[in-house]
Amino acid sequence: MPVPKKRHSNSRQGKRRATNYKLTAATLSRCPQCGATTLPHHACHACGTYKGRQVLKIKVKKPKKEQP
Repeated sequence: MPVPKKRHSNSRQGKRRATNYKLTAATLSRCPQCGATTLPHHACHACGTYKGRQVLKIKVKKPKKEQP
């Protein structure tokens, strides 16, 4: 089995491993009901639908009353 003759430096090791850590932007799709952006294969957080069915109950925030 081949064995390296000399030790590779830490920077060389990091260069080799750097391709595994590249960040990619998340793919987003549009909700067919409300048009909000959602992750694929996830329920919409804006309207609570998934594949045309209501699966989440969305709470509506009440506006705060102004204090005199």
